[in-house]
Amino acid sequence: MINFNGTLTSPEQLISAENRGYNYGDMVFETMKYVSGKLFFWEDHYFRLMASMRILRMDIPMEFTMEFLQEEIVKTIQANNLEKKSVRIKLAVNRVEGGLYTPNSNRVSYLISVKGLESDFYLLNESNYQVDLFKDFYVAPGLFSTLKTNNRALNVVGGIYAQENDLQNCLLLNTEKQVIEALNGNVFLVKGKTVKTPPLQDGCLKGIMRKQIMEIIELMPDWEIKEESISPFELQKADELFITNVITGIQPVTKYRKKNFSVEFAKEILQKVNVKVRLS
Repeated sequence: MINFNGTLTSPEQLISAENRGYNYGDMVFETMKYVSGKLFFWEDHYFRLMASMRILRMDIPMEFTMEFLQEEIVKTIQANNLEKKSVRIKLAVNRVEGGLYTPNSNRVSYLISVKGLESDFYLLNESNYQVDLFKDFYVAPGLFSTLKTNNRALNVVGGIYAQENDLQNCLLLNTEKQVIEALNGNVFLVKGKTVKTPPLQDGCLKGIMRKQIMEIIELMPDWEIKEESISPFELQKADELFITNVITGIQPVTKYRKKNFSVEFAKEILQKVNVKVRLS
């Protein structure tokens, strides 16, 4: 069951040929994790969603409060008998039907879908995880590149490239040939006692887990977190490289081309993420 504007319904009865998200990518979304009554980082997700809607000039309904949307999410989880499970949630907001490129209205509709996950809290996957650069297409940095919209053709083609080359993921470059993120998350590079992640102005997604990781590192004695551009040349000199998103948590990269990486710092940070989740 999915939640379409507050009505629980079967997904097969839903999509319209006139849907603007389907036709024009006129949609923003949040992917979240829920575990046994706790919606991880909900406040951060909510405010990112509101900011994204404003940037796309969507009308924000008066009822779109944190409490209202959380209740709708929980209602959908309960309808799927997942309230005692670990759940992946997708909350999508698109402009209502009407118009071509220029919409007839800026009003919105929303859709909530849920899917069960195997693990509750975050676990570290230390198995082989090899990445390489995806250089067929580049991300143009700007405000739009920081948003979660369903304009993801580059990520889809990048995923196919990874499959064809026996890779677990690819790293994306911006038009200045700087590393900005992976296909499904933000990137962190560890060298000595310094951790770097690309700044938003380079074109990376404004990730929710990225924010949590940066806040944790800022409180760690002897460690420094920097938002700085990362060149492909730096990758082979790094001690560690890892990818973050709210579903997986932290995914260590074990190999980039001929360079093998440690996973020790990723282990330490993941423990702190799980503590933060439990205390929130």
